[in-house]
Amino acid sequence: MKRKQQIGFTLIETMASLAVLVGVSAIVMTGMNRMMTTQGTISNRTEMHTSVRSATELLEQEIGQAGRISLAPAGANVTLAAGVAVGAAVPFTLLPVNAKVFPGEQLVVDSGNNQETVTVTGTVAAPTAAFTIIHAANVPVTVLGGFASGVVPPTAAPANYANGSTGTVLKLYGDINGDGNMVYVEYTCQQGTAANPGFLYRNQMAFDAAAKPAVDNSKILLNNVLANPNDPNNNPVPCFSYQVLPAGPDYYVVDVAVTLTEQTQSPDPQTQQFQNETKALLNVSPRNVFYTYQLAGLSLTSRVQPMPASVTNLLP
Repeated sequence: MKRKQQIGFTLIETMASLAVLVGVSAIVMTGMNRMMTTQGTISNRTEMHTSVRSATELLEQEIGQAGRISLAPAGANVTLAAGVAVGAAVPFTLLPVNAKVFPGEQLVVDSGNNQETVTVTGTVAAPTAAFTIIHAANVPVTVLGGFASGVVPPTAAPANYANGSTGTVLKLYGDINGDGNMVYVEYTCQQGTAANPGFLYRNQMAFDAAAKPAVDNSKILLNNVLANPNDPNNNPVPCFSYQVLPAGPDYYVVDVAVTLTEQTQSPDPQTQQFQNETKALLNVSPRNVFYTYQLAGLSLTSRVQPMPASVTNLLP
């Protein structure tokens, strides 16, 4: 009698197959787990690097623009609204009506043989100037040069500037955004610890604002800010440091160094420790301030614009 052929697996074969499957699955899961933790590490560092890079790029751009002076929105042709006569403290008005001048500002009026540079007197609301040449209405009015203190010199030596910039507070002003509107900007670096990280704040207002807005969470530019590592001589490294040069009666910040240290939002999935990164910009030149410094060195003081009184009031 013929025996039927058995179809299927024996119990031992099934158990062996399952053991192989479990082993392969364990290897795959281990690899996937390692890949996920590695991806978490990379994502953590990428997010941290992106945020600190964005902050330093903005700082670099705005420091470069500091000290730029303007009269009105970009592209506007500023003119005398009415003719002026020769004399001291002659009232004048400008077009467009939103053109802004301040006492001490030096304006270039007219062109050709009738061109002269006058210093604004009076008040912001009612400016006057001493004119030595008669000017008709609608002659061009421009402002040249830049602010000597576009990056406000530091309170520390050699400038010893009252209420000036410090290692944790960078103060600058001018046509920062290149749109013809002059603003005052403060960057405040609040360094913290790994357990209690700090913030980098950016506070912007019109250069003639009546008061400085309070710093709050809406002005946070960068969070998780830590104290910077010490330098090779074990000295603390500030967020902001300045190269200051004298020219005439003024001090000029011709270079700003920015150093920021940030930690990740979350601990590293592999080490369970926060990661941190230090970003340093060692040579950020405020080009408008440096240009004005060069003009001062050539004794072209009529192109060195003073700090508006309204900005002085915003410094404290």
